[in-house]
Amino acid sequence: MEDDNRDMMVVTTETIPGKRITRTVGLVRGNTIRARHIGHDIMAGLKNMVGGEISDYTKMIAECREEALDRMVDQARANGANAVVGVRFATSEMMEHAAELLAYGTAVVVEDQ
Repeated sequence: MEDDNRDMMVVTTETIPGKRITRTVGLVRGNTIRARHIGHDIMAGLKNMVGGEISDYTKMIAECREEALDRMVDQARANGANAVVGVRFATSEMMEHAAELLAYGTAVVVEDQ
């Protein structure tokens, strides 16, 4: 995603040190659903037998997290927020070989204390 999210504060905590929440905008979320590639599953199965990191899956889940975060931040920005607090991730299996990754939090407006 081309959007620059550096001006949006995104934290897992409920507060941001040095900032005061002046308005709560509400729940925001972003998600993505990805399907695994059968060829990657075969290679992962082989890797599982000998041990070690399954780099294709590591890369895929990192891309999923970024996409879900970007979508959450876009929703927060569209609703007038400049920060998201209490950010969490959740995953669920949608069907065999496909999973959803969800990022969610509370969009707020903050200012310096």
